[in-house]
Amino acid sequence: MSTPLLAEFETPEALIAAMRQTRAEGHRALDAYTPFPIEALTEAFEPRRRLVRPMMAVAGFGSAAAMYVLQWYSSAIAYPLNSGGRPLHSWQVFLLVPVEFGVLIAAIAGFAAMLWSCGLPALHHPLFVMPQFERASQDRFMLLVAPKGEAEPLRRTLEEAGARLVAEMHA
Repeated sequence: MSTPLLAEFETPEALIAAMRQTRAEGHRALDAYTPFPIEALTEAFEPRRRLVRPMMAVAGFGSAAAMYVLQWYSSAIAYPLNSGGRPLHSWQVFLLVPVEFGVLIAAIAGFAAMLWSCGLPALHHPLFVMPQFERASQDRFMLLVAPKGEAEPLRRTLEEAGARLVAEMHA
């Protein structure tokens, strides 16, 4: 796969037009960097599916079930102790620890999944090396696009759309 291209534009209108044109040709827009929020860009990027909630649910319910089974096994199978005629499998007593443990593990798994899905901790990104990227927070509008095939047709499309500079992003 070819390396993504970073295009620099002077106006937000040129950025949006270039993004629409590249998407119409089948290229994938990875990200846009602007000095202020642009409404048209929020609709242009489809949100990525995050796995934080399913990971939290699986970790929470799984750990709660494992803790319940551990309590049941230790009380009813491994060390059955008849104390005062109480049943060996007392589910009312066994529910407190699995619920608390499940919530704890779900929170830890949610935090870890959030860090993983955001790509954190990321102390370096290849865009930080590019000299024109620092202007993205001042007065320039940048579009990062992954070509569907060769990079040259995408480069020509971006230049025709009004890009001041088109550069390859190296990892």
